[in-house]
Amino acid sequence: MANQMSNKAVFLDRDGVINIDAGYVSHSDDFEFIEGVFEACEQIKAKGYQLVIITNQSGIGRGYYTEDQFTSLTEWMDWSFADKGVELDGIYFCPHHPVDGLGDYKQDCQCRKPQPGMILTAAEHLSLDLSQCYLVGDKESDIQAGINAGINTNILVTTGKEITEQGQALATNVVASLADVVKLLK
Repeated sequence: MANQMSNKAVFLDRDGVINIDAGYVSHSDDFEFIEGVFEACEQIKAKGYQLVIITNQSGIGRGYYTEDQFTSLTEWMDWSFADKGVELDGIYFCPHHPVDGLGDYKQDCQCRKPQPGMILTAAEHLSLDLSQCYLVGDKESDIQAGINAGINTNILVTTGKEITEQGQALATNVVASLADVVKLLK
């Protein structure tokens, strides 16, 4: 497309929002898309939003799987979206963990949610106006990252982790799935 890229985006957590959170998913055999995710993402794109995935991947830092394995899975996931006609505009991940990380991965970084680093990096790369963006996550740390980055609309979905009272209190909305997010977009 030759038209200008939008300065607004919907940020999506991966595990629990796009795929069923089976815990430290690192292979396509273990990756199960949540029903309706492709259609919802197609509708988000049709409304003029860029789609950006932001995902904590401490399984890398903990030594459960390698960055290469994560990259292979991410490429497979990206192609799965492309096969359904949905282009992802950015995929950002944090491999660190402040306590259980091994070697260089053991650090208290600015990219691990609830810190806003991945969002701020994406905003810079994609020229986003964060006040026009939405964040969709399945846990409190996702919502807190959106708030910390200056995103005004931070939505919890119930397709992942159990919703906590604190997460619910922080979230702008709590909805059943990504399909319900589409109805909230302006």
